[in-house]
Amino acid sequence: MTEKDITHVSEAQIAVHWQEEDYFYPSMQFIAQANMTDPAIYEKFSLDNFPNCYKAYADLLEWDEYWHTILDTSDAPCWKWFVGGRINASHNCIDRHLAKNRNKTAIHFVPELEEEKVEHITYQELWVRVNEFTALLRDFAGLKAGDRATLHMPMSAELPITMLACARLGVIHSEVFGGFSGRACADRIVDSKSNVLITMDAYYRSGTLLDHKKNADIAVELAAKDGQTVNKVLVWQRYPGKSSTPTPMVKGRDFFINEELKRFYGKRVKPVSMPAEAPLFLMYTSGTTGKPKGCQHSTGGYLAYVTGTSKFVQDIHPEDVYWCMADIGWITGHSYIVYGPLSLCASTVIYEGVPNYPDAGRPWRIAQDLGVNIFHTAPTAIRALRKIGPDEPAKYNYHFKHMTTVGEPIEPEVWKWYYKEVGKGEAIIVDTWWQTETGGFLCSTLPAITPMKPGSAGPSLPGIHPVIYDEDGNELPAGCGRAGNICIRNPWPGGFQTIWGDRNRFVQNYYARYCKDPKSKRWQDWPYLTGDAAVQAKDGYYRILGRIDDVINVSGHRLGTKEIESAALIVPEVAEAAVVPVAHEIKGKEPDLYIALKPGFDASPELEKKISDAVCNEIGKIAKPRRVWIVKDMPKTRSGKIMRRVLAAISNKKDVGDVTTLANPNIVDEIKAMVK
Repeated sequence: MTEKDITHVSEAQIAVHWQEEDYFYPSMQFIAQANMTDPAIYEKFSLDNFPNCYKAYADLLEWDEYWHTILDTSDAPCWKWFVGGRINASHNCIDRHLAKNRNKTAIHFVPELEEEKVEHITYQELWVRVNEFTALLRDFAGLKAGDRATLHMPMSAELPITMLACARLGVIHSEVFGGFSGRACADRIVDSKSNVLITMDAYYRSGTLLDHKKNADIAVELAAKDGQTVNKVLVWQRYPGKSSTPTPMVKGRDFFINEELKRFYGKRVKPVSMPAEAPLFLMYTSGTTGKPKGCQHSTGGYLAYVTGTSKFVQDIHPEDVYWCMADIGWITGHSYIVYGPLSLCASTVIYEGVPNYPDAGRPWRIAQDLGVNIFHTAPTAIRALRKIGPDEPAKYNYHFKHMTTVGEPIEPEVWKWYYKEVGKGEAIIVDTWWQTETGGFLCSTLPAITPMKPGSAGPSLPGIHPVIYDEDGNELPAGCGRAGNICIRNPWPGGFQTIWGDRNRFVQNYYARYCKDPKSKRWQDWPYLTGDAAVQAKDGYYRILGRIDDVINVSGHRLGTKEIESAALIVPEVAEAAVVPVAHEIKGKEPDLYIALKPGFDASPELEKKISDAVCNEIGKIAKPRRVWIVKDMPKTRSGKIMRRVLAAISNKKDVGDVTTLANPNIVDEIKAMVK
């Protein structure tokens, strides 16, 4: 390959040249206790047995009425699972465990401050608290099945209590990541048409008690300007009985939940029996256009899928203490902190703060103190802990049997540190690949059956049948050494039903590209486009290479470049904005923001800060640019399109390739000199 060839090869194609790593095998001790040890599971979940294979997942749940149709494809590609069935998610996560396990811990809530006591909530207490809050939502907030409630809550025990109370009534919950701004919350209130906002007054981050209530005021004000009225703001108190926010309560609109709950002491609410295909929640994810997408997840299909994958991929047993270090504000937290583990009667850990507070030993102290034996986190956290405290895990007496990595690809070297130092060579690792839209895992090794391979997500799960297409729709076979667009041939119960209020966008974004017949009612004609690039090795294992669209994956959080650019354009001086991903050893990627100003304005450090602050205010600090580069002009094609590829090459110190065809090739050298 010449140097010129290399500059024109995509990042995905370069990644294909990574060598495949050796296998790592689970210990016999792990295999002996595993939930799934039957290699025939792959045959049982083959396409020949689809969709009936998923009866095994549905039968892990308690149904009020059993379903008559396992998969209804009549409104393709809006699939309906377990049609005719009726079920309640709150009952399945709490009530059904009481007979045998009412005194077992359901939730260990770990405050960020080490001097504060860990709160251990039994299934009995969870049942009581969810019932009383359900009564409040029904009788005080006026919510009923099918209504939407927006939650803007940090990591707390009250967050799953709120979700499960909504589910008990059939109210569709829409949780907004606690670190997002009031503006981001407002957008989701407007899109879902929520008239109730549930929040918390404050929470800890890096040892500081942050005022969270102020975001509710911003959200309600901005939602009203966009035509959506919020009638009630329900505020949990971080410290029950006292307010931890300087932001005043608005009379007649804002209510402290802890005060109002006193009137609902002892109330019990029978779970509302919901159709299996009724929506359970909305989870907003960034898209390539500015407007976030409300992924609508079902009750029966979603709950069956996360319960099945929690049992067989994460090997969760009722006696396990399971800690997923993600945030419940993302799909990982919904599926694998709340609904999956609680459905299996596990003890799930919820940690309020950052993993390195007050030092890098904190996660391992929590694991030691609580007896955590299943640990689930993202490569971002693993990279950070490896950097700041590589020797810390050895200092603590904890023992994981199982560790998960999720959210983005993990580099082989980081994987090996995770295995050796965190897992102490004892724990198996599953490197899972999936998405907000998919509800649960798509690719992963099954821990007792298929060996681990660093840097590879592994084969597809039983019942998931991927295909890799090139740009022209040709199938790329395993071992061909070429990357393409990874798609899923068949539906699965955890997949989202549609984009809330926008079926056309759902079809266009996820199914239209490789659809064989737009009028077809056959699932075989509707492969699901994941939007990720991948390569499949000869052994069938998949390596995921990142997004094929304009979404930057920061610390496992997908952020739309258009959202960030839109936020920058709010600043009056800004004429154009372009966001590109920059490699970061901890976060994976972070955004670089290039800005061209309107005539008459000059660059300054103050203006750079103003633009950066605007992004943080509009989206949240997770989207904070690494740098704001104010340039004289953007590199553009003759048709006026900004060449983000060139900017990305400059930010990442790579060769920009041939720029002679640009309308303004001289600007490239100017920008390169600035960024150097």
